[in-house]
Amino acid sequence: MAPALASAICGTAWSTTARDASPTAAGWWLLICWALCYCVEFTAARWLKSRCAKRYRPPVIGYCAALAAVGLPFLVMHIDVLVWAPLYMVLAAVAFIGAWFRRERSLWANAVSVIAASCTATITLHYGANSPSIPQVSLPGLVLTLCFVATQFGSVLFVKTMIRERGSRPYVIASWVWHIALLAWWISAANQSWYLAILGVILLARALALPLIAWHKPVKPVIVGITECFTSLIAFGCIIANALISM
Repeated sequence: MAPALASAICGTAWSTTARDASPTAAGWWLLICWALCYCVEFTAARWLKSRCAKRYRPPVIGYCAALAAVGLPFLVMHIDVLVWAPLYMVLAAVAFIGAWFRRERSLWANAVSVIAASCTATITLHYGANSPSIPQVSLPGLVLTLCFVATQFGSVLFVKTMIRERGSRPYVIASWVWHIALLAWWISAANQSWYLAILGVILLARALALPLIAWHKPVKPVIVGITECFTSLIAFGCIIANALISM
């Protein structure tokens, strides 16, 4: 939900300051829709993983009904949001295939989840900004999406090196390469703001230090979770700060 929330915040800021925009609740309305979409996807994936067991069906039906109640009025008022339907149909199909074959924790399934979540940034910003200067695929929205893809997939690699793939050299190397490339990208693009470059240093330090410590002394999952929680909050704040300065 972080990408959609960040875009709702940035869109609101844009709509209240830009001359060609006016305040609107559409971004926050869409944020609620995204939250319900996540609930539908999560419960449907559990239902499919259980081979459609009856006890997992009621939550799916309930969240689908809630999504229809909240989402259909939004769809009627903003029919152009359907331009994103083909992308999300493909992403949902891949996610559900992963759940059916019980591969939802695989790297490719994680990548699909990251892409689906991160793309909400572009869409939510469009409706939250309420401005002709922010088209459906805008540069600010694209930057938000790419930043969240980069940080969240980096988190996927980092967590795997610490838990499910602990001790795996290929995963550790992949995580280090990813974070080094991420830092290099953000340093090269730091013309107006250094928030992302600072974030890149923090994320790289995390990706380097904890696996090295874990090779000599086991690191409890709770430590990994707390570290990830703090770095996720820092990433959220830095990405928003960078977006607001750029706007």
